[in-house]
Amino acid sequence: MDDFETGETMPSLSMGRTAGTCGALPFLIRRDGTWLYRGSPIRRKTMVCLFASTLRRDAQGGYRLQTPVEQGTIEVEDAPFVATHLEWHGCGRGQVLSFRTNVDQVICAGPKHPIRCAWDVPCEGCGTGPVPYLHVRDGDGALPIEARIARPVYYELAALAVEGNCRGVPCRGVWSQHAFFPLSVMPDDTCP
Repeated sequence: MDDFETGETMPSLSMGRTAGTCGALPFLIRRDGTWLYRGSPIRRKTMVCLFASTLRRDAQGGYRLQTPVEQGTIEVEDAPFVATHLEWHGCGRGQVLSFRTNVDQVICAGPKHPIRCAWDVPCEGCGTGPVPYLHVRDGDGALPIEARIARPVYYELAALAVEGNCRGVPCRGVWSQHAFFPLSVMPDDTCP
């Protein structure tokens, strides 16, 4: 790009250039989806949605806010988003599960947006049981940006669960867009 007054070439502001690094930014995303700036909750949802649109996840699992001009790391207690609502239509393998997040994104679970349950993360309240997550979008590496599925929404999913099989183990799970997502392992009848 040329400066018309001096004829000098100006640096390009293309989206492909590397953003400058600001280091750690004073943001924290709590496990309940609350965004904090310098320890205070960000109350304007439009601001939270704006920041959420710049959120990236690196190959090591760290999170950062990135604009075309600069980027900085932030702290995330668990997942940066929370799936707060569930709607579904259809049944069986053709059923479609649509989730709304705390930043008003609607994601349909399926092959590109799988549901996974983590068994090694403490859940809300009781501290045991599966913690379900929904793939929101890809990260920069193998780790995606996810939404934690809120406990009431998980109970709705559990009500829709059917018997299935996961890697040879009987389980209960849900179908969405012809993909099966296990939610729990079936109890072993051989246990006393």
